[in-house]
Amino acid sequence: MSRLLRAMGLLGLLLIAQDTLAQKLRLAGDAWAPYADVSLLNDGLSTDLIRTALGRAGYTTEYEQVPWARAIHGIGEGRYDILINAWYSEDRTRIGQFSGEYMVNRLRFLKRKTSTVDYQSLTQLHPYSIAVVRSYAYSPAFDSDAELKKVLVASFSTAVRMLAAGRVELTVEDEYAARFALSREPDEVRDNVEFLPKSLSENSLHILVSLKNPDHEKIVADFDKAIAAMKADGTYDKLFKLHGL
Repeated sequence: MSRLLRAMGLLGLLLIAQDTLAQKLRLAGDAWAPYADVSLLNDGLSTDLIRTALGRAGYTTEYEQVPWARAIHGIGEGRYDILINAWYSEDRTRIGQFSGEYMVNRLRFLKRKTSTVDYQSLTQLHPYSIAVVRSYAYSPAFDSDAELKKVLVASFSTAVRMLAAGRVELTVEDEYAARFALSREPDEVRDNVEFLPKSLSENSLHILVSLKNPDHEKIVADFDKAIAAMKADGTYDKLFKLHGL
């Protein structure tokens, strides 16, 4: 009888282990190059970092690129397990649990290389025209400053081309998104603009794990631990280099 019980116990453990290995997490995010885009290598930097971390923690994943509103709604309903790129906000804690910070988004101004514009405060920028993408949110202080001379454009590509041509004096964009976009611009654009040293704002980037997933606390803990290990062993930096950042 004892042998039978031991065999049954071993079989049970094997089944549990097999179930754990088979667990698949459904990831969702919207297109935001270079962080997430199905047209990019491994679906973008963030997607690659997150997949790698979760893979190290023993999870398998599948990624679906959807509009932002659909991704948020899907996290709330439990249709998706993880929103891959999320800035912290109190209202989102009602539908998901945030991981620790796995990256920082820095919004930075760009100027022409020949320009002497400096930025230490927004009031310094009141005399200058600034190309901004229509409907983008930059920072509460920037967005609400009515004295800033904002020139609305359709995309960062339009903004930076206007900047290089001298039609505006500044533009602003997330640093990695700007670097990615600039790598695809002509030399006469890329070689004639540069970042100002001071960031307009910095936002920590997290995954948001749906509260509908009963293992959300464990998933967050496992992810945070894996990201820390990737930073320690150099994998984190290698992935940035792999994606050209």
